[in-house]
Amino acid sequence: MITYDQLFIGGEWTEPSGPDLLDLVSPHDRSLLGRAAQALPADVDRAVAAARAAFDEGTWPRTPPADRIAVLRRLNTLREERADDVAAIISAENGSALWFTRAGQAGLTRQADAYLKAAGEFGWEETLAPSDPGAPFRSVVRREAIGVVAAIIPWNSPFSAALAKLIPALLAGNTVVLKVSPENSLSMNLLAGLLAETGLPRGVVSVLPADRETSEHLVKHPDVDKVAFTGSTRAGRRIASLAGEQLKRVSLELGGKSAAVILPDADLGAAIQGLKFGSLLNNGEACIAQTRILAPRSRYDEVVAGLKEMVESLQVGDPADEKTFIGPMVRPDQQQRVRDYISLGVEEGARLVTGGAQVPAGLEPGNYVTPTLFADVSNTMRIAQEEIFGPVLVVIAYDDEDDAVRIANESEYGLSGGVWSADEDHALAVARRLRTGTVTINGAPIGFDGPFGGFKASGVGREYGAVGLTQYIEYQTVTV
Repeated sequence: MITYDQLFIGGEWTEPSGPDLLDLVSPHDRSLLGRAAQALPADVDRAVAAARAAFDEGTWPRTPPADRIAVLRRLNTLREERADDVAAIISAENGSALWFTRAGQAGLTRQADAYLKAAGEFGWEETLAPSDPGAPFRSVVRREAIGVVAAIIPWNSPFSAALAKLIPALLAGNTVVLKVSPENSLSMNLLAGLLAETGLPRGVVSVLPADRETSEHLVKHPDVDKVAFTGSTRAGRRIASLAGEQLKRVSLELGGKSAAVILPDADLGAAIQGLKFGSLLNNGEACIAQTRILAPRSRYDEVVAGLKEMVESLQVGDPADEKTFIGPMVRPDQQQRVRDYISLGVEEGARLVTGGAQVPAGLEPGNYVTPTLFADVSNTMRIAQEEIFGPVLVVIAYDDEDDAVRIANESEYGLSGGVWSADEDHALAVARRLRTGTVTINGAPIGFDGPFGGFKASGVGREYGAVGLTQYIEYQTVTV
């Protein structure tokens, strides 16, 4: 059992303001994994004060970009050296299958490398020639840090979400208070330990496990200059409202209900195998999961039959078992939420092809859900419009390509999506018509050099690469 009885505030392990430790239990069998201190508003105040002092008076914002890059490269190296430990602890905390958490380690390296490359090529200061060659002045454009960043992340993919914000914020010279979910207290304290080894100056980073009330205290703190949030659309709206009152900078990576458009000429075997990963990754607890499957009427029964076979083939069980594809939901309330949506789908008149609201036999002690497939779904049904965040897929029929695009776009969300076709150029043409921030064609992985984020209620701003780096800078123009 792991115990963290201190909080990582300003780069140092310190006593928390409250004496109580939170019990962290396994979503697989409810066994005790560890205990960890949780931050209270007083701890947030200490962390923000340390970050404020480090930004206003410390060396980090004034450290040359090349030196900041070297520190963040070291963080990436330290994380790679502990990759197996990171994967194992996230699986234990979240119930994420080990295949997913292990595969995610390579993704974390690519994510970091893209940020580091962008920072190395970034024009931190450049002189612009006047549009009138005879003008007796020039403009110097400077890109500098915003200040104190409050980075708030969800539980479902903690390392990815944390580093997507920490790395660009620190590369730009900001100081950061990272607020993490209580469920991830063990893995995020492991991250704090890695940060302590990087050589970051005192005060630059804090890592605080905390509840929603403490998170709101952080968002409203007058010494926070920017809020970077990943989580639900509902919470994002609340954060945007609070940040707007103080005109804080804000970026939001929110929910999704992404559509996978299977065109009539698609290789169905490849599409269904690809959707196994694109739709059911991380137990379906993923904002980018393509859980609305749009199938042409001419091949609808074939698509449903193929998906049924795939879903029923998935091994559900202990996330530490290398053969497991679907593990438990993170908490009992999340398990119940997904089961309630399955019951709702039946009530709405969708055809339950496989699965159901029952808990898989033999797995009753854990937070398990039976992987479920619905057919004959209307896009107006709640199971087609609302983010379920579990292993539940719906198949929607379309008449022609225009109908498929219409259905895909008839959603409040616009985070991700996919197109499957034997003709890549045609698939690209369809992708251009989808109102969503990221589209994958024939199961291609999401790249980290390009921007990631959502249209509509899926967010504000972008992450990854050079565009993600710009979310953490202010522009200053000096005319000489």
